[in-house]
Amino acid sequence: MLSEKELERYERQIRMFGKEGQEKLKKAKVFIGGAGGLGSSVSLYLAAAGIGRIRIVDHDTVKLSNLNRQILYAEDDLGKRKYDCARERLKRLNPNIEVEAFGETINGKNVNKLVADFDLIVDALDNFPTRYLLNRAAHVKNIPLFHGALEGFHGQVTTIVPGQTACLRCIFPNAPVPSAVPVVGSFVGVIGCIQATEVIKYINGIGKLLENKLLMVDGLNATIEEIEVQKSPMCEDCRRG
Repeated sequence: MLSEKELERYERQIRMFGKEGQEKLKKAKVFIGGAGGLGSSVSLYLAAAGIGRIRIVDHDTVKLSNLNRQILYAEDDLGKRKYDCARERLKRLNPNIEVEAFGETINGKNVNKLVADFDLIVDALDNFPTRYLLNRAAHVKNIPLFHGALEGFHGQVTTIVPGQTACLRCIFPNAPVPSAVPVVGSFVGVIGCIQATEVIKYINGIGKLLENKLLMVDGLNATIEEIEVQKSPMCEDCRRG
């Protein structure tokens, strides 16, 4: 049940998908891998939307070079653990939700435990080896994965539903060479907000999702393109899923 305070807080959303839709958000449990630029944007908007339980995982500390894009943090957070700052900021934004934050490095041994009983996984990471771990965990648990990535003014988003859509490894069978990519803070927000919107749509069962589609956003030239993607019969994650 939604309290009177919640009914007032989410009034503009309730106009779109009703009390029932808002209650679905309240009951939802979303895991977010990464509390950097994408994780900041995704987590803030999901918390503001009223997602009932959020778990965010990141092992890093806040650095000055993070602050052009990682809007969970401020200068007085420098040197602090991101997960502590993230939990405090999200609870301050919306005290009605449950926020769990862990300072761990996601790896093959702990990924399934970290994802635990969550309903959805958001990929807000900055490297493909760990993204593949979330992709595999999504297939093991049979829950959706919401992928986002960017470099400079170029970004991509897709929604992966195990058994129905191409998975991350189908689309990207080989991990790109890791590097420190250029990043513009405002554009990180664009990609993160698209991911958050996909999550909200999925929970409420509304609209068209980016299933079997890779949304390519060119912020520099103000263009958006959808690329159709297909499941690969040779994909090791899909075949094992």
